[in-house]
Amino acid sequence: MAAGNVNPFNLSDSDDEAEQRAEDGVDIEKSPSDGAPGPLSNNPFSPQADAEAPGLLVSSTRTSPSVEGISVSASAAAMAETRVSVDVIAAQLIRDHYILTALEFHTELLESGRELPRLRDYFSNPGNFERQTGTPPACKDQGLGPGGPLNRAGSISTLDSLDFARYSDDGNRESDERVAESDTQERNKNYSSHPETQEPIRPLEKRALNFLVNEYLLKNEYKLSAITFSDENDDQDFELWDDVGLNIPKPPDLLQIYRNCGSALPSPRDTVDVAVGVESGELTGNYITQKSDLLQQQQTEVVEELEYQISLLNEEKQSLADQIKKLQSEIQSLRRTVSPPPPDQGSQPNTPSSSTIPSQPPLENGQYLDIRGASEPDNPPTESNPSTQTVSNPTHTSSQPHAKLKSRGMVVFDQPNRKLSPAFQQALLSFCKMSADSRLGAEVSRIADNEESVMLMLGRCLPHIVPNVLLAKRERMVAHLCQELIPLILCTACLHPEPKERDQLLHILFNLIKRPDDEQRQMILTGCVAFARHVGPTRVEAELLPQCWEQINHKYPERRLLVAEACGALAPYLPKEIRSSLVLSMLQQMLAEDKADMVREAVVKSLAIIMGYIDDPDKYSQGFELMLLSLGDPSERVVSAIHQVFIPAFAAWTTELGNLQTTLIPSLLARIEKLLKQGEHGLDEHKLHMFLSALQSLIPPLFSVVIQNAPFTHRVNLQGDIPPIEVTRFPRPASPLQDVATIVGSRETLSALLILYDYQLEHEGTTGWDSLLWVVNQLLPQLIEIVGRINVTSTTCVHEFSRFFWRLCRTFGKIFTNTKVKPQFQEILRLSEENVDALTGNGILTKATVPIYATGVLTCYNQDDDRKLLVGFLEDVMMTLSLSHAPLDSLKASFVELGANPVYHELLLTVLWYGVVHTSALVRCTAARMFELLVKGVNETLVAQRVVPALITLSSDPEISVRISTIPAFGTIMETVTQKELLERVKMQLASFLEDPQYQDQHSLHMEIIRTFGRVGPNAEPRFRDEFVLPHLHKLALGNNVQATESKRIDIATQLFEAYSALSCCFISEELMVNHFLPGLRCLRTDMEQLSPEHEVILSSMIKEGEMKVENRGIGQAEGSVSIAASLVGEDAKTKFLSKMGQLTTSGAMLANVFQRKK
Repeated sequence: MAAGNVNPFNLSDSDDEAEQRAEDGVDIEKSPSDGAPGPLSNNPFSPQADAEAPGLLVSSTRTSPSVEGISVSASAAAMAETRVSVDVIAAQLIRDHYILTALEFHTELLESGRELPRLRDYFSNPGNFERQTGTPPACKDQGLGPGGPLNRAGSISTLDSLDFARYSDDGNRESDERVAESDTQERNKNYSSHPETQEPIRPLEKRALNFLVNEYLLKNEYKLSAITFSDENDDQDFELWDDVGLNIPKPPDLLQIYRNCGSALPSPRDTVDVAVGVESGELTGNYITQKSDLLQQQQTEVVEELEYQISLLNEEKQSLADQIKKLQSEIQSLRRTVSPPPPDQGSQPNTPSSSTIPSQPPLENGQYLDIRGASEPDNPPTESNPSTQTVSNPTHTSSQPHAKLKSRGMVVFDQPNRKLSPAFQQALLSFCKMSADSRLGAEVSRIADNEESVMLMLGRCLPHIVPNVLLAKRERMVAHLCQELIPLILCTACLHPEPKERDQLLHILFNLIKRPDDEQRQMILTGCVAFARHVGPTRVEAELLPQCWEQINHKYPERRLLVAEACGALAPYLPKEIRSSLVLSMLQQMLAEDKADMVREAVVKSLAIIMGYIDDPDKYSQGFELMLLSLGDPSERVVSAIHQVFIPAFAAWTTELGNLQTTLIPSLLARIEKLLKQGEHGLDEHKLHMFLSALQSLIPPLFSVVIQNAPFTHRVNLQGDIPPIEVTRFPRPASPLQDVATIVGSRETLSALLILYDYQLEHEGTTGWDSLLWVVNQLLPQLIEIVGRINVTSTTCVHEFSRFFWRLCRTFGKIFTNTKVKPQFQEILRLSEENVDALTGNGILTKATVPIYATGVLTCYNQDDDRKLLVGFLEDVMMTLSLSHAPLDSLKASFVELGANPVYHELLLTVLWYGVVHTSALVRCTAARMFELLVKGVNETLVAQRVVPALITLSSDPEISVRISTIPAFGTIMETVTQKELLERVKMQLASFLEDPQYQDQHSLHMEIIRTFGRVGPNAEPRFRDEFVLPHLHKLALGNNVQATESKRIDIATQLFEAYSALSCCFISEELMVNHFLPGLRCLRTDMEQLSPEHEVILSSMIKEGEMKVENRGIGQAEGSVSIAASLVGEDAKTKFLSKMGQLTTSGAMLANVFQRKK
């Protein structure tokens, strides 16, 4: 059967029906959908109706192009010569259009139990009757088919069951609605009279219809309806037609089916009845001629219809083009009218200028106050604007304004007496999360002013709201619906005359969404700002702020977050007294009490905006306390916000107050000094970091003060070519507010100031430059004094101060660093032996000043001269400290800080090579010990090429102390390097130290080797540990038993105890356990029995545990490896072990090694 002839909604033909056909003399080939007439076989005058004549019933396997083959047996043909079959009679009746006679014939056959498939299929197919009652519009003037109209007969139940008005609503628009209604009533009555004629929908039919309906909804942009329809039929996969369950191709979509069902005469191929077949030659000539005429006429009408649609589209296109031109001309005229009015047009006599909204916006869009308009930037006026801002009321163009929509008067906003640059204020307000980019953002950013604009807003918004109402049971749909309501709520709240109703509407706005996300909060904030600009500061204070106050303790953090963000967004539109009192107090309360990090972060940003608008000097101390409170916040995101937003805004205010150099920076320095005094025995490094990071964030504002209050400011010329600023001139700012260009106004202004700044420092000096002299004469000396008091062994403190000086020097420039900073450090760091107290170690060269100067000042610039200066300084420090026998902590701190950056590895190796070839053994010893710090960070290539050769050179030094000093560095190489050749060289060198007879009596060498083995053994390569470390420790323990000097014996025994405690955490094979580890422990226990009985208890437990492990491995081959020292068996042994451990007098590092596990 052809695919196009299959009706997917009417699958019939059982085996009984096939048998009945055989009885009637017709043998029909079966197919997967045998006997199902196709949906397009709707013509009762199809060729099949004329197909059968007695003389033509011959055996044949031939099939027509669109009909399943009909096989007729030879016996049936012979019977036809003597007797006419009932099937032939039925075919003749249908061909001659004796429909009622055929129906009576069909009824009599049913009553006699001889149902004829031809008649059954014909009368069960509604398509044989529908086309003749409802003529489609395209064929209205054609007349009907060759059979004429088929009138409805109410007495015939089979015909009454057919739906002749299926397409009366849309397909046949010319029909009278009353006729359709009467047909519907009659059909319903007939259905109730003959229920057997209305079969229930079958499951496969339902699934197929569902698929087509869903497809139609998606193609025509009814996406929400499609979602709902899909949810209501969740047992069906609408992505796959095969899921329907019909073994047929997917039928055309609903629109195509509708159009085809409304066609007068389909093509011959599409109108063949599946139940019967006919040869094309049997059709009458009149039928073919009439059919071709109808098709030609139909095609002509289709062409005319398309041409008419094309003309309509062309007219619409021309209309839209005219409208675009009109809008463009209005935009141009609007732009010409947005220039600021002259001073005499202001709202106040003393106001020099006013920012006004144009009085004639486009009439097509209604009258709006648009916060995105060109006449008013997103940020309120700056110092160039007056102390008050006025927004004029747009002219009402509605001819009949609503009685309750009163004309709005002039809106005046309180502007602070501040001098922020427009760029800084714009960057500050950019932290307000508002969005006007989307359609909704555009709606909420403008408020209607009259009845016409209200109607326009309703016309735009309601089409987006209504489709979501039916789907509002889903939470995501609720949120979307609420979002669409925001513009209408705001518009109504602005224009409603009753305060109580306005308050209720704003309450709805803030409670519209239970937990608003970022986008929804941005939409609400944008609307609140538009509302504030429209109604003025008085109504903002009276109507919006109470809504924020009610939500300040809401249980959902998203709602509290909305309050925190709203306080910042509304700050420019509030009365200045409210800004510095009520709003500041609300934010302070939330900062101190709210537990959500994201809320406190938003509070900090809103506080920064408040600091950008506050002008009450009495609030300075409150702002300073808020800064300290935020700096101590446990959340990283809050601390980040304080540095990025609050401190720059607060510094800008203190600069205008003149307090930056006199109050703010000295206050932070005083707190750091107090912290150092209190922390002589234990510095609170967290607080130090807190204060120092605040100082670091104040460097850009400080530099801005210096260059904006310089003697050359009156010579700044922004005309002509201004060279761009070098990319690396300033450190990368943490935020736009810390960019010096933003603070001073623009990059052009900054570039011009920098040129004059460098020239002034280099040629004209600092006379009369008070702001710079304060930095040179007060700030730098105090900082250098503080640096000298911090603990040099505190890596964190050294790093913090180093980064601070680095940013300070890079911000103030190279000339300032070379002429003002370096001389002050060099004056203190006089590189001579007299400057070091070898006995107390209190010289300046042993303090943190050395590493901070080396890593914070000398590394600011990386030219050859700068690198030579750094190398020379480190060489001098190493030599001076070595010759003075002073502690090397300051030099070690410098190497650790510089070694963290691979850029300086070559430079540090150059410094160490200077020490390797130095004539003094003390300097060579220092160089050998510095290699230990450098090895961990240097790549293996440099270790092989530069470090190992230098250490080999030192290991053959004439001075035994120099050779001993190389052992820790060799041990670190064994711990970190993976190259086998390199490890073998180091192993050979260490073996020479242990096996060379000249070192047998070197007590200090043995101590250093045992200490190194205990440190690197657990992390070294297992083969090195098994083949080298454990056997040599055994030898050293055995030799210590015969040591005559008791002091040396106890020293070696103590170091051996620490080494064995650390190595006990490693996996040790049974062979090594028996041959080296346990024998070494027994030798050590022998020493401890005489020298330290408390150690002997632990050693006995370790030996016992080791022996048990050996026995267990021999019996059951126990798996894994556990610590011998930490796996004591039995409660008594554990208690005894722990009690004895508490009595040991060994160092904390040794005790830690007892429980150290391999990394």
